[in-house]
Amino acid sequence: MINVVLFQPEIPANTGNIIRLCANTGTSLHIVEPASFMMDDRRLLRAGLDYHEFVNIKYHRNLEACLAFFAGHEIYACTTKGHMSPDKCPFQDGDVLFFGKETSGLPEDFTASLPPERLARIPMVPGSRCMNLSNSVAIFVYEAWRQHGFAGAREQ
Repeated sequence: MINVVLFQPEIPANTGNIIRLCANTGTSLHIVEPASFMMDDRRLLRAGLDYHEFVNIKYHRNLEACLAFFAGHEIYACTTKGHMSPDKCPFQDGDVLFFGKETSGLPEDFTASLPPERLARIPMVPGSRCMNLSNSVAIFVYEAWRQHGFAGAREQ
């Protein structure tokens, strides 16, 4: 499945929602430190309900350590500065989706280091700035999972 990376997340409820999303989709979650909150923050725990135990969260001390961990994997920066919509990204098992801070996004030098086809963005109407982080992660994760026929999903 896909790997989700949160770069220095700032809002505990967003991260809690993403934990719940990852638990329900079998997605790996990685957090580049420092986060702006403690992982036992009550807002994070409330948003994630009891799903924390179902997600293997890996913490990386900085962006460089995270990139070294994912050496050899395809990396997508999910950013408002992107060029590709999620449905045009050919996601493969093991690909890495990077999401930036809620207030400032991903570091510019990181996004500048990626080729244009690895800069992805959610289509929005003109004049829109950005979407909520947990909603953005859900859009990308579900598109990647859809491309693989929702492999591993529970039969209804």
